[in-house]
Amino acid sequence: MNAIVECETMTAATRAAALQVLGRFLGDDTHYRASAAHYGDGGPEALERALDLFLARPEIGFVWLARVDGVVTGACVVCYAISTSRGGFVAKLDDVTIDARRQGQGVGSAMLTALAAHLRALAVGRIDTACHRANAAAWHFYERQGFRPLDEERIALLL
Repeated sequence: MNAIVECETMTAATRAAALQVLGRFLGDDTHYRASAAHYGDGGPEALERALDLFLARPEIGFVWLARVDGVVTGACVVCYAISTSRGGFVAKLDDVTIDARRQGQGVGSAMLTALAAHLRALAVGRIDTACHRANAAAWHFYERQGFRPLDEERIALLL
């Protein structure tokens, strides 16, 4: 790793940085954009509301941030669920993003390693995520982190 990475949950003080990093991802990532309509993407206003909900309802989930040299350069979203197969809490991981200028420097790996340790300390038994089938770089990244494919496809129903 080329950088020292510090990780933490988003607070009111770091909300603006989280908004910037996640907003860039949701606006620019071609793999997310390919299915954004099916997710019911509500644009920047929806992201603002979501960040406020994470601050108001930390028992449901949180935004995990990675800092390098004091600057937020990575983020991901974690929501809790109850798993009948694990008999306890699991985490749903979404919107994993690292600033393009920091990709390939170990920031993402450090962010997920720290996240896994944080979740273990909270007695969370599994991290679930999804990855666009055409995003080979992301698949390789997740495999290096120990994630394994489930031979399932995420599907959504807008309400």
